[in-house]
Amino acid sequence: MRIETSSFWPWTRRLLLAPFITGLSGCALPPSVSVMGAFFPGWLFCMTGGFLLTLLTRLALVRAGRERALGPPVLVYSALYALYSVLLWLIFF
Repeated sequence: MRIETSSFWPWTRRLLLAPFITGLSGCALPPSVSVMGAFFPGWLFCMTGGFLLTLLTRLALVRAGRERALGPPVLVYSALYALYSVLLWLIFF
């Protein structure tokens, strides 16, 4: 059985070029935010936002009386901090 090169080649070319095209996305501008003329890295704002969201979550859990039901606070709040920071990074950058 012979494969038609006219229908086979465009798909092969696209598959071979895909890794190179996705690599070009790294050539975009750096994820930095200008604050009064100074550029700060985006991860810094995401970490700060993750910390604030973790504090708000803790306050809500304390007011609801559910803080002790979660488990070890060090693990729970560290995981929430990481979760919120990564989610903010995915949403904004």
